[in-house]
Amino acid sequence: MPDSDNSSNMEIKEIIEKLNDEDPEIRIEAAKALGNCGNDALDPLIESLNDENPNVRFHAAKSLGKIGKPAIKPLLDALKDDSGNMQKYAAFILKDIGDNSVVSDLIEALKSKDWSARKFSAKSLGEIGDKTATEPLIELLGDEDWGVRVAVTKALGDIGDERAIDPIKKARRAATGDKDFKKVANKALKKIGK
Repeated sequence: MPDSDNSSNMEIKEIIEKLNDEDPEIRIEAAKALGNCGNDALDPLIESLNDENPNVRFHAAKSLGKIGKPAIKPLLDALKDDSGNMQKYAAFILKDIGDNSVVSDLIEALKSKDWSARKFSAKSLGEIGDKTATEPLIELLGDEDWGVRVAVTKALGDIGDERAIDPIKKARRAATGDKDFKKVANKALKKIGK
């Protein structure tokens, strides 16, 4: 009778090998399948956050989210990586694991040089909804990147902390002629209740 642990380990190794295939579709399918493989899949999935194909990166991140709490530590390490892709996808998926222990790391990632890492960290903080993120997010209302400012404003609206009201109003006034940002600011203020 074959040892089922050995055969499942062989299957996992075969799937992991497919992450190196030239065909991005095969890498995508492998990244999806590894979400069911637990801890054995953590390192290869983390490495795939740097894949050249954005769909492979996305599905690797989703699979890490599916693995859940065991993925938190490697994702936090990826959040500190200098690669924008690693930071961005780690920030993107940490919120899905639903553990408030990541809030301080996401706040730290708001200081990243990479705009996409700042943007996804802000979005994740908004979805987690922890009020300790309010002040660090307020500091980013003046970020040079428009997408970051929008994500920060939405996040502040999602968190719903009244401390954000005046800073959002100030950012809205400063956004002369930017109707899109003003709409986002108005929606955020409405969510906060002012």
